[in-house]
Amino acid sequence: MKRPLRILFASPAHWPALAFGGPVHAALELTEGLVGRGHTVDVLTSSLVDSKRGRSLRTRTTTRNGVSIHYLATPARYRWMGITPTLPLVLARLARPDVVHVFGYRDVVTTTVAAYCRLRRVPYVFEPLGMFLPRVRKIRFKRVFDTTIARHVAAGAAAIVASSEYERRQLVEAGAPAGSIRVRGNGFPEPPPPSKGKLRDSLGLGDEPLVLYVGRLASGKGVELLLAAAERLPAAHVAFVGPDDGHGTAALVDRASASGAAAGRIHRLGPSERPLELYAEADVFVLPSAGESFGMVAAEAAAAGTPVVVTDRCGVAEPLADAALVVPYDGDAITAAIERLLADPELRARVGAAGRAAAARLSWDVVVAGQEEIYRDVLGRA
Repeated sequence: MKRPLRILFASPAHWPALAFGGPVHAALELTEGLVGRGHTVDVLTSSLVDSKRGRSLRTRTTTRNGVSIHYLATPARYRWMGITPTLPLVLARLARPDVVHVFGYRDVVTTTVAAYCRLRRVPYVFEPLGMFLPRVRKIRFKRVFDTTIARHVAAGAAAIVASSEYERRQLVEAGAPAGSIRVRGNGFPEPPPPSKGKLRDSLGLGDEPLVLYVGRLASGKGVELLLAAAERLPAAHVAFVGPDDGHGTAALVDRASASGAAAGRIHRLGPSERPLELYAEADVFVLPSAGESFGMVAAEAAAAGTPVVVTDRCGVAEPLADAALVVPYDGDAITAAIERLLADPELRARVGAAGRAAAARLSWDVVVAGQEEIYRDVLGRA
């Protein structure tokens, strides 16, 4: 019988910081799943809840389903990044881990923990969450940061975890050592309970066609392409569920809901603690992103049996394969795919059933077991 491991998991944000998107759900599934397999897991994270809330002068530790979560004192922040000056003290108090999981990039928590690992000769795996390649904003700053402060994060890792083949290709193109990359993937959730009509009731809808987007309202998410599609689909309502990322994207949604060809059919809602029960109320779910290392929300929609439209720039497109309509990052293609699904109930049923089947094959139990094997491989080579 293999011995249990002591695992330290370092992340810039953790549950219930829902505004940080899919990685928070993935971190929760991984850490709690590892405890379920008999391991000891400590999480080091900031106290941030979103880009505006969560600053704290005290470090607090809590336990959730067997995982010890250390919310570090975070007296200041820079946008989404928490400043955690007591991190070295907390690291010194914790028992030495067998292996460390650095879950994120370009933030104080993961950069500091990676440096600690190199200093103490603790093996670590690095999961960049699609951020290794500088993109969207502040590209020059990110390149300077990558070549100075963070230059050893990837180089010092015993393994680099990619959540999809799409991300693996990006990592190689960005200069990550190809021999260190392991594709683990992300899991699909259990099918949600039957819908109670919460979303449609809140929008005052009956049987009108409903298209759903869940995720941060941010640059690079393709929100503007979905807004344009709404103007060309006069019978459909489009609901955006998620936090404002501060890029001005939420303002675009608000303007479209108030005026223009789709006024009255565009709806913006805040983030939902766990939107699984919302997906089944939609006729179509759309992830029109310009780039996602995975795309957890599309996996959640598929598990709910909602037909999915996703761009080929999202890692989740590969495991979904025939269980979704995969399209280019193009407004016309996205609009045509939505229109096709709305017009064909039989196609919606087939794609939805295929999504549920894909979710059954790619459960979190399978993914967590794969992550454990990565740790043991790393330790075997240490």
